[in-house]
Amino acid sequence: MHRPSAAESSRGPALRRIVYASMAGTVVEWYEFFLYATAATLVFGKLFFPPGDSELEGILAAFVTYAVGFAARPLGGLVFGHFGDRYGRKTLLQVSLVLVGITTFGMGCIPSFDAIGYAAPVILVVLRFVQGFAVGGEWGGAVLLVAEHSPDARRGFWSSWPQAAVPVGNILATGVLLLLTSTLSDEAFVSWGWRVAFWLSAVIVLIGYYVRTHVTDAPVFKAAQAEAAKQSAEQHGVFEAVRRYPRSVLTAMGLRFSENLMYYLVVTFSITYLSVVVETGTDRILRLLLLAHALHFVAVPLAGALTDRIGRRPVYAAGAVLGGCWGFVAFPMMDTGHEGVILAAIVIGLLVHALMYAGQPALMAEMFPTRIRYSGISLGYQVTSVVAGSLAPIIAVALLDRYDSSMPISLYLAAASVLTLVAVAFTRETRGISLAALDRPAVLKETRV
Repeated sequence: MHRPSAAESSRGPALRRIVYASMAGTVVEWYEFFLYATAATLVFGKLFFPPGDSELEGILAAFVTYAVGFAARPLGGLVFGHFGDRYGRKTLLQVSLVLVGITTFGMGCIPSFDAIGYAAPVILVVLRFVQGFAVGGEWGGAVLLVAEHSPDARRGFWSSWPQAAVPVGNILATGVLLLLTSTLSDEAFVSWGWRVAFWLSAVIVLIGYYVRTHVTDAPVFKAAQAEAAKQSAEQHGVFEAVRRYPRSVLTAMGLRFSENLMYYLVVTFSITYLSVVVETGTDRILRLLLLAHALHFVAVPLAGALTDRIGRRPVYAAGAVLGGCWGFVAFPMMDTGHEGVILAAIVIGLLVHALMYAGQPALMAEMFPTRIRYSGISLGYQVTSVVAGSLAPIIAVALLDRYDSSMPISLYLAAASVLTLVAVAFTRETRGISLAALDRPAVLKETRV
């Protein structure tokens, strides 16, 4: 067991404040993302789009608008990464949080298709784009705020906590939706009840913004910022990351691919599958997801600590291999209709996902020097979301509609896992490395993927 040094113990309270600040904004943004994903299945297809020939057509249209947010995320990552590397992680995190809060609240105010016609989906797409832009800038800043303050020997553990904020946001969203669907009739929920869940995000935004005003950027960033002031502007930002570290960027994308795709199959597409194929009630699905997200929250920091103990690569590889097998086991489990078996299928998926997701902040932060770290990890992380997470529910629904079987979906996930395993093979083990040392040219040359 790792015993903290005196230096680690002395900075413990400050580090925990930074973790809380990082998690606060991430909770807000994933509260909204899960809320949107759930509403896309339960409400948006009926409310904002013209009626189709089948239930899956409306859901598919709603998932296309869901994908718009992912398409905007790389742009947000580039813009926020560029300015975050120049002016600091904290400032950009506050901006992203406010943007997410405004757009989420605005979604709760959109009139239905029956009221304003095609203006409804247009407004939804615009708000979704801005929202995705803000979320694209959030992740890199949130995880780096923690990673750059963390002790080298425990960076995997501490930087996994912003990742653990994802299930917390999902728990809040699921809990709110469960409360509303349990207390309102189906007609009332579709008419106005779902809007309350979006409006409540304003409360969480205010809390998150307040917490983030009480943290500062890490010393390693401030040192790099001072050094950067002596150099030309062309040596910083996303273009520098792509020019000097193209293989690191591509490897980060490959690492992200299977993890991102799997997550949205487990927590988003499974809602559609259980609702349409297994014909499971909404309340029942939400109760199962609530418990699964709670277990995911516990699993993420445990997996992060494991990467500090045995290394980033073996933990990630195990997640990729098990993830490739999940679909072949999970969908038949869901088909049983048995509540305990369905829960086990979802929980297994999220536990496997944690093996990949927990180590990402430390692993990706250790691929780039401080002056371009925000840009580098944002690019590697967010670009993949366009072709993985955003398309996963759309492709899965289309495959289900065409083949009326879960087997093509399972093969789709397995193929993605092979790609991620290739990326793991090209990744250098960096457990325990010093971020300050990474800024020295000789070390940088050695640690390039």
